Amino acid sequence: MTATHHPSLAGRNTADLLPAAPAGGGTVRRIAEIPGGAAAVGPFSQAVVANGFVFTAGQIPAVSGLDDQPESFADQVRQTIRNLESVLIAAGSGLEHVVKVNTYLTDPGQLEEYNRVYVEFFGAAKPARTSVCVSLWGVSLEIECVAVVAGEASAAEAP
Repeated sequence: MTATHHPSLAGRNTADLLPAAPAGGGTVRRIAEIPGGAAAVGPFSQAVVANGFVFTAGQIPAVSGLDDQPESFADQVRQTIRNLESVLIAAGSGLEHVVKVNTYLTDPGQLEEYNRVYVEFFGAAKPARTSVCVSLWGVSLEIECVAVVAGEASAAEAP
């Protein structure tokens, strides 16, 4: 395939723009379901583990399904982060290994309360984060993240 959408890419093969495959072939592991968690609401993996990182799908405040969510916004945030933690644990990581968080809120007025609950789970770790206000289907927030696989994190921190 040839790139033609940008003048600087005209005539270039888009395969030349992609990073080379990791040495050793790299592995990709897809986690479709989390034991005890709510089922995904679409055709996607709950997480993908690739090259030492965990990429999660957006997690919502569902306990057992969309019709089973906590009443208060603060408890919805807690449930969403617990769901995120379950996905990370299933992928071999945890909240302490999160490096980037993307948060989707449905009302800008939620940000202050969201931050209060967020600190309960991430404390001083402070991963990089983006928070935006969007329209969502049947939920007040969604959170996704990127984390380092636990063994990879330990190796990376060693001198």
